[in-house]
Amino acid sequence: MENYKKTKIVEKPCPLPFTDLATDITEMKVKDGSKIRNLMGYAMSKMEQECVRQILFTGSGKAVSKTITCVEIMKRRLKELHQITKVLFRQIEEIWEPIVPEAGLDALTVKRNIPAICVLLSKDPLDPQEPGYQAPGS
Repeated sequence: MENYKKTKIVEKPCPLPFTDLATDITEMKVKDGSKIRNLMGYAMSKMEQECVRQILFTGSGKAVSKTITCVEIMKRRLKELHQITKVLFRQIEEIWEPIVPEAGLDALTVKRNIPAICVLLSKDPLDPQEPGYQAPGS
């Protein structure tokens, strides 16, 4: 791979692992470069509104730990939140181009599965039989 450089990363869309979500649910897409204070400022302002009952945090790859941090901060600030966590894999495609095009090398496409996490936080009770459920205060 020393003769190649990564030129593009394409993330394949991944369906959310939750059913019965509201169409207007706030989804916080946590990225590796996201600032926690910016994410939490927006998420807290949304959850403090009475009409907002649920919020969804998603992150993949290096952003998984940052996603968990955001969820734990929110649970510490808003004590009565119910939680369902789903762990899954997301597929990405990396496009590698030859460093020297005249060398006769072809471009490579590498498909990788990376870990991802989706965490649903709700002010309303959720199904305690659902795998990944955590009651408030746990």
